[in-house]
Order: sequence, then structure tokens, then C-alpha cells
Amino acid sequence: MKTALERFLAWFRELRSGAQPPAPYGTRSCQGAAWRTAFPDASKQDLRNFLEVFVNAFAFRSSSRLNFAPGDSLLAIYRALYPSRWTPDALELETLAKQVERRYQVRFADLWHESLSLGELFTATHRMPAVRTVMPNRAFQRTPSAPAEFRR
Repeated sequence: MKTALERFLAWFRELRSGAQPPAPYGTRSCQGAAWRTAFPDASKQDLRNFLEVFVNAFAFRSSSRLNFAPGDSLLAIYRALYPSRWTPDALELETLAKQVERRYQVRFADLWHESLSLGELFTATHRMPAVRTVMPNRAFQRTPSAPAEFRR
């Protein structure tokens, strides 16, 4: 059983550094090799900066940015964070959309579909060539189409 001081220190550390990503993302090993394989022409700094935008939008700690793989669906990550549809969220997807639009001058609504992956978003924000490897998430290779409410 944790003492009150241990609980307070754990809470304070999380407040300062951000939350740990939900399972299974938080317990993963580094996905840097998957990013380098998927985007061999991208610089490590571009990958880090992109993932930093993502973890900041979701309020995860910066050190967890390489826990996420190119094939990870944004909606799956969101659903892992908020498994119940009745749980109020902190507008993570909206924050991500705003940050992506501001930093990369890309309309998020034009990219959005329910299986949009981090790799697809990186490709769109960096205008990278197609991925050279097959990702486990087939949606990563799909052409994005926006839902009706996001279309003009």
C-alpha cells in the first residue's frame, strides 16, 4: 500500500511530465525502428518533432513519443484513453487538429477518416513518398476520405 507521500509524489511527477499513455501503448518498447523503416528519407528530428506535436496534444509525457508506431490509429489511441463514450474528454483530437494546421499548414479535416494513422498524418504533414513497408494496420495504406461533416 502506498503512503500518502508516495501518492502525492507520483501525482506531482505526472503533473509535471504528463500522463503515461494507456495500455498497450505505454508498455511498448521503442518504435523508432518502425518509424525509420516506414520513412527512411525523413530525418530523426522531423520524426521527433511530429511525435512531440502528437504527445503534446494528448498531454502524454514527452518521453513516451516513441511508444507510438506509424500504423497506430488516432481513434484507437483516443478510444484506449477514453473507453466509454460517456466519459468527457479533454479535446485531444481537436487540439491535435489545431496544432497540425498551425505547424504544418495542412487542413486536418481534409485528412480525417476514422482509421487515420500516425503514419498517414506524418506523410501528409511532410509530403513524404509512400511508405516502403507493409504496416500491420491496413488503414495506414488507404487513401484518406473525410466524413461528410468535414467536407466542404
